[in-house]
Amino acid sequence: MNKCRWALASANEERYHDSEWGVPLHEDRKLFEFLVLEGAQAGLSWRTILDKRQAYREAFDDFDPLAVAAYDRVKLETLLQNPGIVRNRLKIQSAVSNAQAFLKVLETFDSFDHYIWQFVDGETRQNRWLSHAQLPAYSPESERMSKDLQKRGFKFVGKTICYAYMQAVGMVNDHVVDCYRHAELAGR
Repeated sequence: MNKCRWALASANEERYHDSEWGVPLHEDRKLFEFLVLEGAQAGLSWRTILDKRQAYREAFDDFDPLAVAAYDRVKLETLLQNPGIVRNRLKIQSAVSNAQAFLKVLETFDSFDHYIWQFVDGETRQNRWLSHAQLPAYSPESERMSKDLQKRGFKFVGKTICYAYMQAVGMVNDHVVDCYRHAELAGR
């Protein structure tokens, strides 16, 4: 069974590829989780973040945006001492400010799901890449998403991070065409 080449680098990445990557997500809390994790990944490998994912869930109250939005200076200092997560002050602070911005989006839109999926008109973009070399770093949709998120106060949401987010939450199907998951997800 053929798989995307990157998925074969570790057992954790293979599990993620086989069960999550590219699967359309519509639950607000999971969408927030990936927003935090993609921001934490900036400049690092996705494998690093996957390996720390459970520690992130524990450290960030299972990605409850209400809880994260209320974090104070003491909580931030505690997070900076947590070896299970990426201890970058700006990334940790961005999780808090992103939770606050996330809650504001909920006030304006029916859900974060309705807001974020508007950038692909509510449907997964079905790409047909023959090799990983063809995958773009960003797209016009991720550029628009990035600009709008930044306008709303989100941090660590550049166009490349937004494209990785779109891949993770199934807004684009970027499995290469000979990967068995491409056909499975295209049929959803």
